[in-house]
Amino acid sequence: MRKKWKWTLFSVLAVLVIAIGYGVWYVYSGYQGLENLQKPKDESRFGQFEEKPEEKPPEWTGTERVNVLLMGGDNRGLEEGETARSDSMLVASFDPATKKVHLFSILRDTYVKIPKHGSNRINAALSLGGPNLAMKTIGDLTGLDIQYYVYADFQGFIKLVDAIGGVDFYVEKDMHYTSKADKHMFDIDLKKGQQHLDGDHALQYVRFRHDAMSDFTRTERQRAFLGAVADKLQSGWNILKLPEILNKVNPYIETNMSVDDMWKLASLGYKSHQAGSAQLPPMDLLADKDVGGSSVLAVSSEDKLKDYVQEVLSQDKTEAAASPSGSASPSPSP
Repeated sequence: MRKKWKWTLFSVLAVLVIAIGYGVWYVYSGYQGLENLQKPKDESRFGQFEEKPEEKPPEWTGTERVNVLLMGGDNRGLEEGETARSDSMLVASFDPATKKVHLFSILRDTYVKIPKHGSNRINAALSLGGPNLAMKTIGDLTGLDIQYYVYADFQGFIKLVDAIGGVDFYVEKDMHYTSKADKHMFDIDLKKGQQHLDGDHALQYVRFRHDAMSDFTRTERQRAFLGAVADKLQSGWNILKLPEILNKVNPYIETNMSVDDMWKLASLGYKSHQAGSAQLPPMDLLADKDVGGSSVLAVSSEDKLKDYVQEVLSQDKTEAAASPSGSASPSPSP
């Protein structure tokens, strides 16, 4: 059970697994690939944003809690200089003292204050001010100091899944969505049942949100699928292909981590276990709100949300998942 949780953590946004989890096996080739993940300003998709002192993320010394904001976005159809809103947002929180890691999924329609930009959906922070503003906004909401970000364009997700030979996965229901307004760029057409998903169909699965629970169930699906990606990445063949995989996904990934930061985080992650995960905001702190004719998700109490985050961080659900005999409980079948 412990190993399963660990690989699920490192699968988040998938590329973080490659960049951090497997880099230790290919020092030379891995170093070159990792180094290219931190883009210079003139090559960055966020190069147009001014770096403001008040948005500068705190430094991590290696001994205190470290938080990493993981973002996925879709840059298809954008003009030069435009930045998409973050489509997916997760925070991985590592505690070096307890060796626990917690994962938080952020609902993208959460209506919050974005520093110096008024109130808006939380996923707008990235397009308004870049990753530093996104880290600051989510940090203000959660009460966490967010030191690092990893951004993956969805084209990189497609490339990754294709590079590892696709993923066998159970699709729990028929999924269909089409839009002429988007020139069918975002159409989804999946059938219920066990399937072999290539990169394009895997992206359709993790993006689907056109059902009764919308983004709530989508975040659950994303975590489940990324766990399957992690299992596939454990195969010896894909470990041997690490340099090739890095070369294929590098153009679509950015981070503010230096290679030294990645090594430190890799060492911490190897010694840690995922102690739990949660949706933010939780259901009991959500309220529907109408803004300009559009429905958004309001937070009923930001103070209570921060308290909830601390409560989750104090838990260790891996212990609760064990049976009285000490063995792990079996996972439910699809």
